[in-house]
Amino acid sequence: MIEIQHIAFSYGDHAILHDVSFTAQAGECVGILGNNGAGKSTFITCLNRIRIPAAGEIWVDGKSVQSMSRRELAQTIAYVAQANEMSQATVFDCVLLGRKPYLKWGVSPKDLELCAAMIRKVGLEKLQLRNLDELSGGELQKVMLARALVQQPKVLLLDEPTSSLDPRNQYEMLALVRQIAKEQGITVLIVLHDLNLALRYCDRFYFLKDGTGYRYGGEETVDAQTIESVYGIPAQVMRVENRKFVMIG
Repeated sequence: MIEIQHIAFSYGDHAILHDVSFTAQAGECVGILGNNGAGKSTFITCLNRIRIPAAGEIWVDGKSVQSMSRRELAQTIAYVAQANEMSQATVFDCVLLGRKPYLKWGVSPKDLELCAAMIRKVGLEKLQLRNLDELSGGELQKVMLARALVQQPKVLLLDEPTSSLDPRNQYEMLALVRQIAKEQGITVLIVLHDLNLALRYCDRFYFLKDGTGYRYGGEETVDAQTIESVYGIPAQVMRVENRKFVMIG
């Protein structure tokens, strides 16, 4: 479980976030939603101390993130950025880097076993010896997800994980994230722009507007009034085959 209490962040005199608060349970996928510039990416990087909040507290299973060592933090919170650099490293070596917070004197058989199992889980077993710069965008995102998950985190932060993916890979990626979150009891916070993807794969929704929380809750929070207020555009919200669906305009 993650508890976020009154987070604030500024670049100099320019306030980006103020009084951002909510709680998410183990196994939940929470969509972080809002316009460009609302502070979504800044917010999730405050949670793992890439950026240091000016105010507020973050707790994971009752322990303050601010009090954790770098090693403990990496064992607790994993992060997948929106853009990832290519390299000559192999898929297996890249995933193995996710075990770094646990390494002492060297790589153990357990570390190798966990990496191999996660590579199979994301469907990249046949590519595990291929270099990253030989992969498609969808394959690379799966590698980065596997690397984050072998950290065995309690919280997983994903910054627009589907932004460079085609529709098939978008659905495969988020279905996999949701499945693993439920199986392993990981709290997942996902920055998304596509409201329909969020509705399909997220359990709860946190709308940011002008750097602060506008609305938080379940599917009922995704309504026409909220969408128009947050995004500044009219929308229709309907059900298609018992699934909620947003049509913009």
